[in-house]
Formats: sequence, structure tokens, C-alpha cells
Amino acid sequence: MKCEALLTILIAMFLFTACARKPATDVQARLEETFQQSMSGVTLVGHSMGPKDEGVAGEERYVIEKVSKLRGDTWLIHTRIQFGTHDIPVPLPVSIKWAGDTPMISLTDLTIPGLGTYTARVLFYRDQYAGTWSSKDHGGQVFGKIVRQQ
Repeated sequence: MKCEALLTILIAMFLFTACARKPATDVQARLEETFQQSMSGVTLVGHSMGPKDEGVAGEERYVIEKVSKLRGDTWLIHTRIQFGTHDIPVPLPVSIKWAGDTPMISLTDLTIPGLGTYTARVLFYRDQYAGTWSSKDHGGQVFGKIVRQQ
């Protein structure tokens, strides 16, 4: 009888523990939601530097109006590319790869009409970004701050 009582207590404890567990959280979905929110309505303010350059180029600004996931690792970044006197709205389809909790834009030979064909790998973490980029005849590193638009 003591074994049956002990078995009953163990089963009750198991059932109680199973019922008390919280549902598993989808960590990746949370990371993606955070990325989408943190990268919408921001401006990337930074600089670039060519691989042979000794100095850093003047300030560059890339306005990101909205970021949305399409499917799989494909995202659409609604951006305004500003350089010189140009201010061009450009929806960019990019792949977002994850290194743990850190998103990285990955694009390879993406043609942006009127601007050229580019390859880039850019990491985003907290309020900073850094990466590499190249086009047909030039490239280098990019880095800077992610600034929330007011």
C-alpha cells in the first residue's frame, strides 16, 4: 500500500509540474519582432572607408522608414538613400541572417536601379551597425549609429 501511495504522490507531482510549465517561447519570433520595431523609423548615420583609404569618408545617412519580414529570411527594407543632392526612396529586398541575437543584412549582387549593383554584409547590434560592402569598382567598410527619428 505504501508503494501505491508513493506512486500516486509522484504522479500527482508530475502532473502538477507539467501543468505549471509556461508554454515555450519562440525566441526567433521575438528577435525578429524586436528587429522590425527597432529598425523602423530610424536613420543610419555613419561613415565608410575603402580598403586602401587612410581616412574616413564624410557622413552618410540612410533613412529606414520601415522594415518588414516577407518570408523565410527575406525582408523588405523601405529606405531612402541620401548622398550628395540625391534622396531616393528604395525598397530593398534583403536576406537577414542571424548570429545568435545579432541580425545581419546579407545581399549579393543586388541591382538598385540608377545606383548600381552591390554586395554587402552589415551587422546591427543595439544602437550601432558595421559591415562591408562592394560594387563593381569600389567598396569598403561601413559603420555608425542607428538614430531613432523624432
